[in-house]
Amino acid sequence: MTRGKRTQAAELEVRLLREGIIESRHVVQAVVCDDRGRILSVAGNAETATFIRSALKPFQALGVTTTGTLERYNLTDRDLAIICSSHKGTIEQVRQVFNILWRADIDPSVLQCPIPEGKRSSLQYNCSGKHAGMLAVCQQRRWSLNNYLQRNHPVQQLIFGKIAELLRMPAEEFICAHDDCGAPTYLMQMGQIASLYAQLASGNNLDMERIVRAMTHHPTMVAGDGEFDTELMRLTQGELVSKAGAEGIQCIGRIGEGMGLAIKVMDGAKRAKYAVAIYLLQQMGWISPSVAETLAESFMTLGKYKRLEVIGELSML
Repeated sequence: MTRGKRTQAAELEVRLLREGIIESRHVVQAVVCDDRGRILSVAGNAETATFIRSALKPFQALGVTTTGTLERYNLTDRDLAIICSSHKGTIEQVRQVFNILWRADIDPSVLQCPIPEGKRSSLQYNCSGKHAGMLAVCQQRRWSLNNYLQRNHPVQQLIFGKIAELLRMPAEEFICAHDDCGAPTYLMQMGQIASLYAQLASGNNLDMERIVRAMTHHPTMVAGDGEFDTELMRLTQGELVSKAGAEGIQCIGRIGEGMGLAIKVMDGAKRAKYAVAIYLLQQMGWISPSVAETLAESFMTLGKYKRLEVIGELSML
């Protein structure tokens, strides 16, 4: 990541208003980068470190797109979209995950993601598509299946090697931890996360271009009806790629422009990241006022008496 003379500015604030009176506040940081890693604008500090969480999934999918796994098992863009997903466990989504395993001749019992509370199968877990993709790569490469989540497993080394290459940093410099699903996730600076999404959306890499196409052509697979990522990609019709992560992470790339936006709500609140995303996307001209209004009705109006408002703006660097 390269930067100019400064990398920080005033943070954003999201306010929950109850009949116009402030009830709660959330502090939010945001960074916009180009595909060369240059910080274009910031609210907060571009060097703030946070776990990327599920916003890593489109890059973990590079394990599938760069190894011939898609072609070997005749996987489709719908399969690739569910590999990138944090899905809701609908019948349609679960069947898509099962399809990956079936084509790769892998028993679903091999999945090591948890079984959601009140559910019967790990196929219904929101990260099961990612796990199915990792297992398909292991099957194609004849790597062991029973320990695929270990950090030193070849599939994890393959994936992280791709990510380190994109960030032009030695892999050993990154801090790794386990995500809730058991797979590795990584601590990154906000500017690095935004840079990844700028590269994802740039159109300069065929493997990432296919991932973007899969996500934007099949947005229902990526999250689900009524979910922010799905609705934003559906409304923008191929102009934006979007992926949420837990603990207040939201990432968006402007397709064909090589620009990426990373958002982090410091207290992890989901509602605040969506409000900031809508606010900043309209401020930057990435979405139209009509799209912003449609999204705000779902994600900024919280019932009859409550709504969210965002205070602050991105500062150009």
